[in-house]
Amino acid sequence: RQKHAKKIMGFYKHNFHFREPFQVLVDGTFCQAALRNKIQIREQLPGYLDGATQLYTTRCVLKELESLGKALYGAKLVAQRFQVRNCSHHKDPVSGSTCLLSMIEEGNPHHFFIATQDQDLANKVKRKAGVPLLFIIQNTMVLDKPSPKSLAFVQKLQTDQLVPEYQKQSIVKLKEKEGLTKKEGEKRRKRKRAGGPNPLSCLKKKKKTQEGQEPSAEKRKRRKRKRNK
Repeated sequence: RQKHAKKIMGFYKHNFHFREPFQVLVDGTFCQAALRNKIQIREQLPGYLDGATQLYTTRCVLKELESLGKALYGAKLVAQRFQVRNCSHHKDPVSGSTCLLSMIEEGNPHHFFIATQDQDLANKVKRKAGVPLLFIIQNTMVLDKPSPKSLAFVQKLQTDQLVPEYQKQSIVKLKEKEGLTKKEGEKRRKRKRAGGPNPLSCLKKKKKTQEGQEPSAEKRKRRKRKRNK
């Protein structure tokens, strides 16, 4: 587990610039699973991620846990131990999943982790590049492998980095020049075609052949006359 997490953390550090302390947004379902499986999130998570960790929740998550009553009272107590991160739903609270999704919009600029057991929320998180996902399975916390979206983003980024910006501009200029040289070449070819054999010279040659053929025809006529005589 430690090697698995270390490898994934290396991916996010190198490609998405995650740094300590790692900021983890926790929802009510994660708190409930931790309570049920006797997991001490604050104590165990830094060791698993191999770095200092800051745990956060939101007012919307706390409101949601409060509205669910006694069934999630313990999860509410766990969540209340974490710092409350400001969200944009002060006047009109939304569901915990909607709130956490709003916190990672625009490319996850604050480098949040999302800790949840909500499968629907997890699937939506995976559709965004650069958002690590934490969940609990078999009494242990697990850092999910990078999503296909994150992998595709990194691949595109590496491809773009192989060609610096100034080279991209020079390539564009070269392509433009190539287009111009093609046009010039076409013009030159047309000129060569226009500068072919002069049609007047062809006519003169034909006249010469006709003139050369006339005396031979007259000679043949004279020979026939002599023979007839």
